[in-house]
Amino acid sequence: MSLQLRAPRAVTGAVLATALAAAVAVPATATAAPKDSGWQKDGLRLNAQENRAVDAFLDRARDAEKEISAQVRTVASWSDAELVGFDKRLKTEDSLKRKIATWLRADPEQSVHDALGDINDSIRYTFQWPEEAYTDGAETAARMLTDYGHANVRWSNTWKNRTSYKAINTAWADARTKHKFEIQLHTPASRQAATDTHPLYEEQRLPDTPPKRVEELARQQGEIFAAVPVPEGATELTAPAARVPAGG
Repeated sequence: MSLQLRAPRAVTGAVLATALAAAVAVPATATAAPKDSGWQKDGLRLNAQENRAVDAFLDRARDAEKEISAQVRTVASWSDAELVGFDKRLKTEDSLKRKIATWLRADPEQSVHDALGDINDSIRYTFQWPEEAYTDGAETAARMLTDYGHANVRWSNTWKNRTSYKAINTAWADARTKHKFEIQLHTPASRQAATDTHPLYEEQRLPDTPPKRVEELARQQGEIFAAVPVPEGATELTAPAARVPAGG
């Protein structure tokens, strides 16, 4: 008996189209976007709704930053300030989410929107002047920021501290968007002290740091800050007067 081979079936355009469609077709469930599970890192967590709220806040920060940065650069120039660390002016996503998640864990009764309302440093800048130019420079910068219409919402002058952080930390609400941003006012010595003590402070605040080590870390920080010279007149610097609207 002879074997009869079957001739291959002719592949028409219609048949090929049907085969291709079947090959690429996948169940709808396979192409659906993965469910938003929020954000998690180092034992901290934001649920999906909280995570979306922080993402939206970061989007607003990026939008506000463009105009704010242009004005801040002008203020720095006119007040003869060095604008330090400008490339890090936007708080990173992980840093902000870690901060919000920590706050929500500490106070579960507050909402994510309440916590975001307390954030001043999603946009942040550092002005630095030589010691002899500090007081005049800080006064000029604060006055110019007010002239731009930014409202001062925080003015923390710690130059009177003898053995702890020395500087002026300020926060402002943007005139257009009302988004808050931070400006730290430093001398080279005060900024260096803040940089040098930061890892000591981070170790000190860890819950598992032994009490004796906490005392030693505090002592080391105190010695560093005690060596920072206080610019003449810096301890008397106060928040600028609110801008009075035209015709007000």
